[in-house]
Formats: sequence, structure tokens, C-alpha cells
Amino acid sequence: METALAKDALVMADGARLPLRSWLPEGEPPRAVLLGLHGFGDHSGNAFDTPAPLFNAAGVALYAYDQRGFGAAPHRGYWAGAPTLASDATAAARLVRARHPGVPLFMVGESMGVAVLLVAAASPEPPPVDGYVLLAPAVRGRASMGAFARKALDVASWTMPAVAFYGSSPGFAPTDNEAAMERWSRDPLTLKQFRVDVVRGLVDLMDDAVAAAPRFRAPALVLYGAKDRLVAGAPVRRMVRALPENAPHRIAFYQEGHHLLLRDNNRAVVVEDIAAWLVRPDAPLPSGADGAAARWLEAGAR
Repeated sequence: METALAKDALVMADGARLPLRSWLPEGEPPRAVLLGLHGFGDHSGNAFDTPAPLFNAAGVALYAYDQRGFGAAPHRGYWAGAPTLASDATAAARLVRARHPGVPLFMVGESMGVAVLLVAAASPEPPPVDGYVLLAPAVRGRASMGAFARKALDVASWTMPAVAFYGSSPGFAPTDNEAAMERWSRDPLTLKQFRVDVVRGLVDLMDDAVAAAPRFRAPALVLYGAKDRLVAGAPVRRMVRALPENAPHRIAFYQEGHHLLLRDNNRAVVVEDIAAWLVRPDAPLPSGADGAAARWLEAGAR
């Protein structure tokens, strides 16, 4: 079976239908297209509906789909495997590019979505895109875990893989946008508890993403917030330093940014930077977040 782009879904070669959402500028053709991959436990609508009007106002079309195991995609709550998620990303890019021939196409990943994109981009058949936007990279692999945590995860995933636990803790907020948090808490498509084997799958994916970083040579804008409590700064710095030298990468650091940069109250600044980078990747970012990133990276080396 061939892949296909239906009105509201991406149909993969194995017949799996991945729900697809789109937000298009009105009046004129888009000057660029973004294809979004959501984070762990999330889904396309919850992840990208909030920033979509800002992207559209900048002339950028936005598409996003529910990855397997999440949202309304098949086998919700079960891990599809890194190779499958990466293969889906490549197939999705081909389908969206065919819909917008001649228009620059970029992929944007949030958290786990970044890990999927790193693996896909370093594969023998990478997505046919002009570049990547990597938000709050989920690169907390086993190297970032203590020995006890690594052992406990491995043992639990083999002995009780179906045991579920909640993925949040009191006082934890991945964004300062209270409306977004309220939406997340009430959304029936967001996963709020996870099987142990799914968590192990995520860690395996993050390990694969860390291993892929030295081979990631595509143009990319990497964004990270100082107030991110889900992905610590140290693993992100290590990932950035592992990227190939002289590759066309731009790093942006937001002092008031949280994990969900596109849903933060400061999201308009982040979207403006992304929209500017899509058109002029060599120019300084409007917010100066690239200069802040240089200082952040230097401080982490001390």
C-alpha cells in the first residue's frame, strides 16, 4: 500500500491513519510550510493549535499529526518504536511537500518530537525538508540518569511492562500559560499515565537521538528555555556541542522560556524568531536569543 494524504489524516504504507491537522494563512499562498511533531503524551492539536495563528499571520502554513501511540492515532498508550516513528516522519514530509511544491518545507519538533527528528534526519532516508526547528530537545538518555534509575527502569520494563504510572507531579508546570495547562488537564486525548515499557521506549529513543546528533548536518534552529524543568540544560548543552562543526545550526536561548515554548505567554517572541529564521537563516534572530545562547553555552563550559 502506498502512503497517502487524506483530508484529515496521513495514511502510512501499513494502512495506519495518523490524524492530521492543518492551519493555513488566508488570502495568499504560504511563504513557508512547517510540519509539526508533538511531544510525549501530547497530540498535534494540543501542541500546535495555540501558536498556529501567529505562524499564519507570518505567512507560514502549519501542519501537525498525531504520532503512533498518541492522541487519536492507532494503539494509543503503546510504544511504536523509534524506527517506526522516524519512518512516519519521513513519509509525512514527502506527502506534505507534494501538497506544496516549490514552497520551503521545514519540520518542527517539540521535546520527544525533536528526538524523532534527529533519528529521522540521520537515517539513510531522511525527510525531504529544507531544515528543522528543534524545541526543548528531549535528549535525557541513559547518560543523564543515575545508575540506580537506569537499572530500575530496565528491570521494571522487563518484569512489569504493563504497569502504569502518572507522568506529572505536584507543582510541576511545563509552561507559564495557565490556560494551556487547563486545556491539557481536561483534554481526553493527552496521556496522563504511561506504561513502563512506553517510558523505556522513550528513553531508548532519546539514546538514539543523542547518538544521531554528531551526524545531524541539516540546517536547524535549536531553541531552549532557562525555566525548562523537564529537560535539564546539561544534556541539551551536550547535544549542541555534539553537533557537527560548521554545520548550519543556530541556537536560541530564552531566559523566560519554559519547556513548552510555543505555548508560553512569551510565545509570540519565539514564533517571530522561528518565522524570521525560516526566511533568513543566517540573519540574527529578532529577539537576540541567539546571542543569549552563546552566553548560556559559554557559562555551561565553566
